[in-house]
Amino acid sequence: MSTLAEALQSKRVNVCSGIFLAVIWGIFAYAHMLGFLKTHQWSLLLFCFSETLVVTFYLFRSRPKTISVNPLDWIIAIGGTFTPLFFRPALWGILPLANIAIIAGAFFQILSIISLNRSFALVAAKREIKTGWMYRIVRHPLYASYCLVFLGYVLTNTTLANVLVYLIAMVFLCIRIFREEKHIALDPLYCEYMLKVHYRLIPYIF
Repeated sequence: MSTLAEALQSKRVNVCSGIFLAVIWGIFAYAHMLGFLKTHQWSLLLFCFSETLVVTFYLFRSRPKTISVNPLDWIIAIGGTFTPLFFRPALWGILPLANIAIIAGAFFQILSIISLNRSFALVAAKREIKTGWMYRIVRHPLYASYCLVFLGYVLTNTTLANVLVYLIAMVFLCIRIFREEKHIALDPLYCEYMLKVHYRLIPYIF
């Protein structure tokens, strides 16, 4: 293992990244609690809960077998993880019924995180390769749930800031998928898995 890889996996880096993520999450959670008290939209609490799961599983993730030391992978991973925490509740949305998308997306997100368990990663890394549960349907079920939840959120909490956060998050997510697969595909087991599960996010489409 290279010196850079060892540094990136060091306890100090993990603690610092965990503290920073916890602070950003705290601000995010506080804003959504206030939003719920003003609007009584349960979808705000559900969205907050789903993002809390992401933060929690990141903090208690397992140690990777390999991890990318490419600076681009780190920028994309950090941007993709932190950007959604800048969503903020709004008093108006162009499609209030899109709350259904948040509920459905959060449900799939919970199932995906349970399927992934402690193999959750921030940066492109190889841990235990998961092929069961939601991973039998698409290769990135967690990211698929993000797409659904984020879209529903923007449609029910429509502001220019939220639209920008959504677009940035989607760009990061798409790039992240390809970067992660490039790293994990170095493992023959993952290549075999890719041959069995053809679609990344949406069955029969992508």
